[in-house]
Amino acid sequence: MKNAPDKSRLSPNEITLGIIGGGQLGKMMGLEARRMSINLAYLDPEINCPASTISDQMIVSDFKDEEAIIELAKKSDVLTYEIELANSSVLKGLESRGYVVHPASQVLYTIQNKIRQKKFLRDNRIPVPDFEEVISIEQAKKIGKEFCYPLVLKACEDSYDGRGNFLINSPSDVERGIQYFKGRRCMIEKFIHFSKELSVMVARNFQGQIVSFPVVQNIHINNILDTTIAPADINRAVESEAKLIAEKVVQSLRGVGVFGIEMFLECNELLINEIAPRPHNSGHYSIEACSISQFEEHIRAILGLPLIKPRLMTPAVMKNILGIPNYVGAYSFKGIDKALSIPGLKLHFYGKKFTKPQRKLGHFTITAEKIEEALSRAKTVGNLLRVVKQRGSK
Repeated sequence: MKNAPDKSRLSPNEITLGIIGGGQLGKMMGLEARRMSINLAYLDPEINCPASTISDQMIVSDFKDEEAIIELAKKSDVLTYEIELANSSVLKGLESRGYVVHPASQVLYTIQNKIRQKKFLRDNRIPVPDFEEVISIEQAKKIGKEFCYPLVLKACEDSYDGRGNFLINSPSDVERGIQYFKGRRCMIEKFIHFSKELSVMVARNFQGQIVSFPVVQNIHINNILDTTIAPADINRAVESEAKLIAEKVVQSLRGVGVFGIEMFLECNELLINEIAPRPHNSGHYSIEACSISQFEEHIRAILGLPLIKPRLMTPAVMKNILGIPNYVGAYSFKGIDKALSIPGLKLHFYGKKFTKPQRKLGHFTITAEKIEEALSRAKTVGNLLRVVKQRGSK
């Protein structure tokens, strides 16, 4: 069985990093690990997942498959994950046998259920919106009277990118919302009339060193992150408070790795929306714009290496490239040549074989001397770059 690698004994090329999830986050983690000559083993349901092009060993199976996770652990010195769908109970069993998992199974267990996550935050005196677990339709309507409409009904598990959210505007929506999530454990959360959505990436290693990235502003469309603006347009007091709260979250969890802490800003009050126990979409800008990327910081953290305090080197705007509405199938990108004429542009295509509606197929980052300039250029690139059906597809 494998224990934490002894850095005085092992060089990076003797370490195998096991990653549950071979999507774009797992691939970008792997690219940083590969730069340090670390060996890579992945577990993913898709044989042609984005990370398959850089893996040394590939296990094709479901994220929750006990035998597959154990097989991955046996091949690895350290296990990590890019998705909350990983099986926390299997990881807990592996930890009890001496395998190294970062972030730890208990951290994943706490975060992957939204009601459990919010209770943990509230118990640790970290500000969150008012919430209650849904027991029945009648109880949900009583919560509506107490919290006032609109409300957000959320599936507690196996939901991401807003797919587990249902907006309740009036009592007549309650039953429809609960039927929408029929059979799933749900919670109701007070709707926050926020002025800005913010996020902070925080890294912590197992020695307890902790660093945070700049506070960024996020713009969502249809519950999917569309744009991240770095730095956020906020005052110094809000910026300092956001970093303090984000670091308190990770300290309270005793988490190891990089965490994405999403927040609402409402009348100068900050409330935690959600925690991601992994690098996050809103941290992609750090690849081009910071002195260290969130992915390198994650690798350093889980291997117990020194963390570097991130510095924003340049203003930046990141935008997601999403799949075609109402279409599933092969695709291609158009407008690349014209887009690449825009100064400061960096394109990231993930290599997914098929598109689905709102599927993240890539992103681009624009860096510029001023944020207004970056926003203007990002708008231009967004108009030039298109995802289209591959020729011959129906």
